[in-house]
Amino acid sequence: MADPYDLIVIGTGAAATTIAERCRKSGWRIAIVDRRPYGGTCMLRGCDPKKLLWSVAATVDQARRFVPDGFAAKDIALSWPELIRFKRAFLKDLPQEVERRLRQAGIDTLHGRAHFVDGHKIAVNGHSIEGRHIAIASGSRPMPLPISGAEHLLTSDDFLDLDQLPESIVFVGGGYVSFEFAHIAARAGAKVTILHADDRPLAQFDQGLVARLLDKTRRLGIEIRLNSPVVGVETCDGGVRVWAKSGGAIRPCEAAVAVHGAGRVPDIDDLDLAAGGVARDRHRLRLNEYLQSVSNKAVYAAGDSASMGPMLTPVAALDAEIVAGNLLDTGPSRQPDYNAIPSVAFTNPPLAAVGITEEQARAQNRRFRVAQADTREWYSARHLGEDTAAYKVLVEEGTNRLLGAHLIGPNAEEAINVFALAMRLDLNADQLRRFVPAYPSAGSDIGHMLG
Repeated sequence: MADPYDLIVIGTGAAATTIAERCRKSGWRIAIVDRRPYGGTCMLRGCDPKKLLWSVAATVDQARRFVPDGFAAKDIALSWPELIRFKRAFLKDLPQEVERRLRQAGIDTLHGRAHFVDGHKIAVNGHSIEGRHIAIASGSRPMPLPISGAEHLLTSDDFLDLDQLPESIVFVGGGYVSFEFAHIAARAGAKVTILHADDRPLAQFDQGLVARLLDKTRRLGIEIRLNSPVVGVETCDGGVRVWAKSGGAIRPCEAAVAVHGAGRVPDIDDLDLAAGGVARDRHRLRLNEYLQSVSNKAVYAAGDSASMGPMLTPVAALDAEIVAGNLLDTGPSRQPDYNAIPSVAFTNPPLAAVGITEEQARAQNRRFRVAQADTREWYSARHLGEDTAAYKVLVEEGTNRLLGAHLIGPNAEEAINVFALAMRLDLNADQLRRFVPAYPSAGSDIGHMLG
């Protein structure tokens, strides 16, 4: 039998490849395995392809807004087949490039379903390999929904690969996936409905700004039904029928397709964790503060698989550095710091946040002041013809520390990074005011947002 690997990595996304490459540079013998094309969720099936579609949809939207003000093109439209061809061409060589890079680094690349045989052994396609350590970084998958007919729902993967855009779409759930895809689909001409179980869609964002986004979304022609939990899905002539509770009754909503947008969970169910002595609590691994399994000290997890921080690609990269450091050190000592991680819903305009919300600050009995305003009349929105823009910034009384920043409007996805950097470095509002930005730019608004 061959000597054991120093490390076996399950998954090939941002966290997995970072761990493998970091440990390989220290001379470790590494194997990495994935049952899907190399590259992971974000690169191939998540944020990167989504951003491609969003960028084109945003360009079309902006061009339409400029028609009365000097933009002379006619019949501005988003062609879904061409958009999907663009996405496929952009991504088609990436799995091979990722695998080639890993091989050139001296990492053994394997394909197939990986599952535990025991605490140190992994089987892939019937062949068993052994590792001193094992890192689980297998990404996430759509959350199982306890509703009849859930198998009739398309996943986000399916939506991103539709050859033709359906005439009508129902999105189940009011999170990132639903709102981001709904904005793209509506601008491409589809009739779109979002069904959400309670009255708080995009619950992790400031609800005042969410209300502005809901208004914008409805003005695009997207129907949003709140307090409408889905209880069943069935096929019907020409599409699907989604049944949702509303006002004490169960009502149908028919469309050509229905898409699961109700959240994601770690993709760990097919790893035979029990055989490896790896404990879990329902959808999550049981990990200590070092991202190490509490029941099998040889096993670590990172990114969506760990689900210790927000399910975001930058968090996966952060986790990977922590796991690699703990593996290479004489013992685990490093812990991830999830403070001031920005989050963005790539609607149009985007919604962005970092830190805590006003609601959370009040629940924590924090003493703070709120700086907020509608900014649609500011140059940053007016020069783009955008009619939805606002901010809310929370500043702690006494210390002037930034507790949270919440933005909606053009370039919010970029401006939020300045707030995140300031909070990460523990700069207070007075120090951030000293920042001298380029003008006019998204950053030039920041000093005016501090109150």
